[in-house]
Amino acid sequence: MAYRLGVDVGGTFTDLFLVSQGNGGGQFRVKTPSTPHDPSEGVLVGVRRICEEAGIDVGALQNILHGTTVATNAVLESKGARVGLITTQGFGQILHLARSQTPGPLAGWIIMIKPDPPASLADTREAVERMDARGNTITALDEQQVESMVRDLVESGVETLTVALINSYVNPAHEEQIGAVVERLYPGFPVTLSAHVLPEFREYERALTACMNSYVRPKVADYVDRLQSELQGIGAQADVNILRSDAGLMTTSEAARNPIYGVLSGPSGGVAGALYVARKAGFDDILTFDMGGTSTDVSLCQNGQPTIGRETAISHFRIRVPSVDVHTVGAGGGSIAHVPELTKALRVGPESAGAEPGPAAYGKGGTQPTVTDANVVLGHLPPRLLGGEMSLDVDAARAAVQTIADAMGLDSVEAAAEGILAIVNENMAGALRLVSVQRGHDPRDFALVSYGGAGPLHANAVAELMGSFPMIVPPAPGLLCAIGDLVADFRDEFAQTYIRVLDDAAPEEVAGILDDLGVRAETWLESEGIPSDTRTITYTADMRYRGQGYEIPVAIDPTEIRADGVGGLEERFNGLHEQLYGFRMHGTATEIVNLRAVGFGSVPKPELPVGDAGGEDASGAVGDERQVWFGGEQHATRIYDRAKLQPGMAFAGPAIVTEFDSTTVVLPGYSAAVDVNFNLLITPND
Repeated sequence: MAYRLGVDVGGTFTDLFLVSQGNGGGQFRVKTPSTPHDPSEGVLVGVRRICEEAGIDVGALQNILHGTTVATNAVLESKGARVGLITTQGFGQILHLARSQTPGPLAGWIIMIKPDPPASLADTREAVERMDARGNTITALDEQQVESMVRDLVESGVETLTVALINSYVNPAHEEQIGAVVERLYPGFPVTLSAHVLPEFREYERALTACMNSYVRPKVADYVDRLQSELQGIGAQADVNILRSDAGLMTTSEAARNPIYGVLSGPSGGVAGALYVARKAGFDDILTFDMGGTSTDVSLCQNGQPTIGRETAISHFRIRVPSVDVHTVGAGGGSIAHVPELTKALRVGPESAGAEPGPAAYGKGGTQPTVTDANVVLGHLPPRLLGGEMSLDVDAARAAVQTIADAMGLDSVEAAAEGILAIVNENMAGALRLVSVQRGHDPRDFALVSYGGAGPLHANAVAELMGSFPMIVPPAPGLLCAIGDLVADFRDEFAQTYIRVLDDAAPEEVAGILDDLGVRAETWLESEGIPSDTRTITYTADMRYRGQGYEIPVAIDPTEIRADGVGGLEERFNGLHEQLYGFRMHGTATEIVNLRAVGFGSVPKPELPVGDAGGEDASGAVGDERQVWFGGEQHATRIYDRAKLQPGMAFAGPAIVTEFDSTTVVLPGYSAAVDVNFNLLITPND
């Protein structure tokens, strides 16, 4: 029997989820400590352990689907490669000119410390060449000069090269010529051509994205090669695929060549897993809520698809790669509560106690009050976690939160704890409003899927603020990212810049470009070995009002364009613009900016456990009952063991559900039910 393994490497734990391709093979879950100095070590330990628990040989693994933070960490820690950059003559300062926007308030530019770009001026060279905006050669490439520049850069010690020429998105011939020169002089030397990474207009974003690709390329390539070699060393012959930032899959060769596509694969895995679980439960429109120790990630998925953004922020840079549109807020279990002397108003986060020393309740020397400590004080967190492996220091938590009560003149430590939770819940609800209300969506039309170590602890309260029900807690919510790796499909994009006012856009020309892009997508799917019956290609046009500096993707179909022309795109775009921004600009010309084809290759999905619905009586899953604080009062609260909850069981709040990797709180006035997929569905009693 063949097996598929999802592996997600986080900062603290590496999560693994194993499923069989056939029936009867079972499913297995493992959490093992991550090894930041070499993530492959933690992966190998986990692979051995999960195969032992499943009683199978490592050679039985057919596919390993892997979400990794290697590229992300290289950027955040500034530990990438030394990058050489070749630009068009006169454009050597492109990375330093950048854009005019600066972070912070109106006068933020006064205090801003500008980050160093991934390629320094000392490692930048200008090639004698020029293409016009239509792709016609104005100045031919001087290959002799290019050879001299390449030798100079390589011999000076650069580890990778980036070629980013003006207007290469229209015609990449000169970039490809330079790439051929490098290959002739230094076979196998890593080169990134901007027109291959991002074939779209806006030269700064294209140059920056290509340079960032070069910056992380050697580290990712080394990691991928080492991981594959070590897996083969323990007997694994499985195909290894890497998760992309847009929740798709790519081969290891593509990951080594263009690692920038996977720079934010971690959050995308969680969204993919949440969407899969929700759709199995019958919900296509969801808000995802992933709360960890330091931050919370939220996103919106509609019609069974994640929202894909065209730009991603990492560290100080905004790079243009497709990624799941995830918004992060500095609110987590370790967020520190404090009362500023000036305002005397309670604040929570974004500073975090981290893993060391962590919350006061962890007993590792922490003294500052955190969200976790507030939950311990109120009884929302049981005294023992991780299946009894970790005990919480209730007295230390109360002492820490008491400092907040004293600073605010409150009568009780419980009132201070409830204040901390109210503020952090509102902060996280604010993040959810940003991805829903502020983009024209009513959160009451969406279910809320909660995961991560701390997510289910706060999700009921956050769902109450948003009006998003049911609130869904999948089984093993702390492992959902690894499940997301398993359900991700192969995905790649093929784009061409085409700037035309709609009145000037010839339907046959538009349809012809879409057909060409579709052929490229089909060719890629063929090269990946994707069976024809599992292939899908979708098309979009990036559109805007003439003169705007941002675009909105609009669904498009070549057949429709040939039959009806491009007129229908205008009304579709106007509707989307009004939904997002509350208005449409009558009388202003609408234009197409980019045309895009997205190829999908479906992969086998794991069959998660399904049970037959039985009786509603959940009393057999009750392990304890104690007094817990809700709304300023103590309530008799039952403590349920998640492992004993079966489909069909239901119970009323207040209640607390414990499992190995998370704790779920059901508030008074709400009820929880277990569906046939073993999800907890929490809804108001009304």
